[in-house]
Amino acid sequence: MDFNDIQNAWNNEKPQNIVLPNLEKIESANTPLGKIRRNLRNDLIMQVIAVLAIGATPFLYGFSQKWIAPFYLLFSIFFAVCVYYLTKLYLFYRRLNNITLKTKDSLYETYFDIRLNMELYKTFGFALTPFLVLFSIGLFYDKYSIKPGGFQITDFNNEQLISVFFIVVFCILFMGILLEWTVRCFYGKYAKEIRKVIDELKEE
Repeated sequence: MDFNDIQNAWNNEKPQNIVLPNLEKIESANTPLGKIRRNLRNDLIMQVIAVLAIGATPFLYGFSQKWIAPFYLLFSIFFAVCVYYLTKLYLFYRRLNNITLKTKDSLYETYFDIRLNMELYKTFGFALTPFLVLFSIGLFYDKYSIKPGGFQITDFNNEQLISVFFIVVFCILFMGILLEWTVRCFYGKYAKEIRKVIDELKEE
């Protein structure tokens, strides 16, 4: 047997078609990943617009001069919290744009990154809730206290103060439930689709 015969025999023993059964399944996770990217992009745009709108509230609603300085003192803390969390979410968005799902490892890393940032998103919402409640109280107080016969803080009796306390607690709890629902609808259900792909790969 000469060299050509040996080479032909070797080529015949090589697999003719290399099949990667997992690659197609891994790439199927790109669909829910794309939806998460789209929702996150829209969310970031809306959040930035909302922060700017809140910052313009004293001028849009004509706050009296005495409330502008306290408002912007509170808003500065609110703004710093927003910048911190929105920067982290934007960096997460950038990572999602640069991801190419080709291996199990990349799929696992992407899934856990999504889950981590879902929790970050919820933390962001919970951190903003007290500020939003205080902004709302300040807005209504400024609006109604300047009217003739309008209420003042000193007009509240103990029962009314307790009622206000429970209203504030209810609002915070409601915001928490609303936040959980939002994360589940816009991110959680797509993360579950990616998790389903991971579970199917484990079974093979």
